[in-house]
Amino acid sequence: MIKLTRPPRWIDRLYPSFTWRFSVSEPIVYLTFDDGPDPEITPFVLDLLEQYDWKATFFCVGENIKKHPELFQRILNEGHRIGNHTMKHERGKATEMNTYMDSVHSFDTLHHTPLFRPPYGSLTTQQRKQIAQTHRIIMWSWLTYDFDLSLSNHQILRLTDKIHKGDIIVLHDNVKFKARNTELFPELFKKIKSKGFESRRID
Repeated sequence: MIKLTRPPRWIDRLYPSFTWRFSVSEPIVYLTFDDGPDPEITPFVLDLLEQYDWKATFFCVGENIKKHPELFQRILNEGHRIGNHTMKHERGKATEMNTYMDSVHSFDTLHHTPLFRPPYGSLTTQQRKQIAQTHRIIMWSWLTYDFDLSLSNHQILRLTDKIHKGDIIVLHDNVKFKARNTELFPELFKKIKSKGFESRRID
């Protein structure tokens, strides 16, 4: 199966209500972390970002915010941005409209943010249209596949040559991938920096 790391440019025109990448003149990328916060992996990510003096955007799951409020506050205190990743991490195309929108709105009662990313990148047309009225839907222009344990770290790192300025890069602070990502992230950060890039949060 072919792994589509970088969505083609025409997808920006096909889905204009989605943000796939940013047009910037500076050597900036936007690291994003989905699924946290989780005490088994998020502190590691935050320490690594601090080491590089980089900022990132965390698309958090509402239930995890409720479980780990102090860790969530640390993300905020260290200057990172928060995005809505639903309350319960539902797959949009497998979830009834009202149930899905309740999950989106429940998150906003915990922490209001104009940024939203659908879990699994999955939305129905109706969900997309409604969410786009109140949120900027952030997708990605570089998918790491850090969640795909069939790929080696070497295979993922080899693809960093395809990273461009303005790219939105998807990573996961999810305990399910802790063993892989505590090894992958330091090497990935090092390669990104070696290409002259730095990470900033989405504003």
